[in-house]
Amino acid sequence: MKLNATNRRIILVLLSVLLLSLGWLGATGLTLLFALVPLLIISESYTDSRGDWWRMCGWAALTFMLWYAATIWWVWIATPIGPITAALVGTFYNLVAFMAYHYTAKRAKRAAAYTLLVTLWIATEYAYNSADVMTFPWLLLGNGFSSDVWAVQWYEYTGIFGGTLWVLASNIAIFEILRSKSTTAIVRALLIVLLPIAFSLWLYFSYTPSERTADIAVIQPNVPCYEDERLEADMMNPLVDVCSLVEQTSAEASFILFPESALVYLPMIGSVDEANYERISPLLRLLHDERLAASKFVFGASTTRYYGDCQATSTAHYHSRVGWYDRYNSALLTNRDGEVESTYHKAKLVIGVEAVPFKELFDLFEIDLGGITGQLGWGEGAKVFENGDVKLGPAICYEALYGEYFTNFARQGADVMAVISNDGWWGNTAGHRRLFDFCRLRAVETRRAIARSANTGISGFISPRGETIGERLLWDEQGTLCEEVELRDDITTYVRYGDWVARISIYVALLSILNYVAYRIRRRNHLVD
Repeated sequence: MKLNATNRRIILVLLSVLLLSLGWLGATGLTLLFALVPLLIISESYTDSRGDWWRMCGWAALTFMLWYAATIWWVWIATPIGPITAALVGTFYNLVAFMAYHYTAKRAKRAAAYTLLVTLWIATEYAYNSADVMTFPWLLLGNGFSSDVWAVQWYEYTGIFGGTLWVLASNIAIFEILRSKSTTAIVRALLIVLLPIAFSLWLYFSYTPSERTADIAVIQPNVPCYEDERLEADMMNPLVDVCSLVEQTSAEASFILFPESALVYLPMIGSVDEANYERISPLLRLLHDERLAASKFVFGASTTRYYGDCQATSTAHYHSRVGWYDRYNSALLTNRDGEVESTYHKAKLVIGVEAVPFKELFDLFEIDLGGITGQLGWGEGAKVFENGDVKLGPAICYEALYGEYFTNFARQGADVMAVISNDGWWGNTAGHRRLFDFCRLRAVETRRAIARSANTGISGFISPRGETIGERLLWDEQGTLCEEVELRDDITTYVRYGDWVARISIYVALLSILNYVAYRIRRRNHLVD
């Protein structure tokens, strides 16, 4: 049975969705290298008419929306509006690049269209990645290789936008084989696909481990996130479990990591007043075992800063009893005496939960989502926690998605990284597994070992090559792990220059647009063929 044009396009869309999604579903991300080819084939089948432009836009929008649905549906468990908003905004950004390619390919030289596809796609990814509030960088193409770190060891030079460049260039090269069917196109495609892998393997096997090491411990309390689940599990007071986990910790550990929001679940804590840390000192002293005299603890906490009658920040809330205040998602460094030595506030907030879009509108109508589910205060940037000669960068949860921000800890002097997280909001879905895998990319980019403490899993350790070290605590497990990890103070190209690939792409995209406009003007005046 011969398929009509519409059915063929439906099959091509579904094929593209499958190939785009596999890297976020626990399989290999290498299918990304040809995942856009089906869409390029659909584009090739249309003319340059306005009606065909809109038809192509429909197929492309359907592809990107289904890609989002297949890979981030689990966000619905925590906030139904989350995946819908992310899909709409992300699809818009993807359409800007792809439809600019489709339009230009029908009216100018193919090279100009390909250049626009690559540079505009990277530029729009960068915009989505860099925004303060409307940001959800989960499906940036370079993140798709989080299960294939052996193939992208060169992220230490380019970061994930180098991965996006590789994906787009490979798709174009493979599509050109179908268009031209020439030997030159085949050779070019093989070089584009295989040379980065060969370079990555050389970096992987030539890597020299650091001789400096330190012991780090991570604790996974496995406390249910939702109150009704804690009631059902009889864990409204998990202090006994936490104390027993501390007793299992190695006395050699420089740092002992608790997950994000750990203190929130302990009795009589809640949100900690920054001006009165002494209130929690007795509890912190209780948790510090005498064996751990040389260790320091890192706790996730909700902290509150009061301003009185002054609205000191744009994120501040007002209450008639206390005046203006900010809530922060924080990491606290404490010593054996229960004293808080240093505080780090999370700077990359989760859209819709910690960062409220159009907060001014909410304030206008006196809507306050409040607590840790409303607008939180923004942290002021990376900070390093120290214990002797060991310097630890305390990233919090969502911050592990932002490669350029993550490098700030290394630039501040961190020789090992911590990621404290609470991933239980989405249940046993792909969410918590990909968050662990994204940390593997951050390890390669910065060449820093990472210790990850997650409330409900996954907790474990990652080497500077992005490999998992030792055991892991998986979903719904409780326990303590301790591992000897590398300490490194070298600065990679990516740490030094950040997302330079994206910034160059923005300039090239602007020049390409200007070049296209000039070409159309010259053609209209019969100055070019």
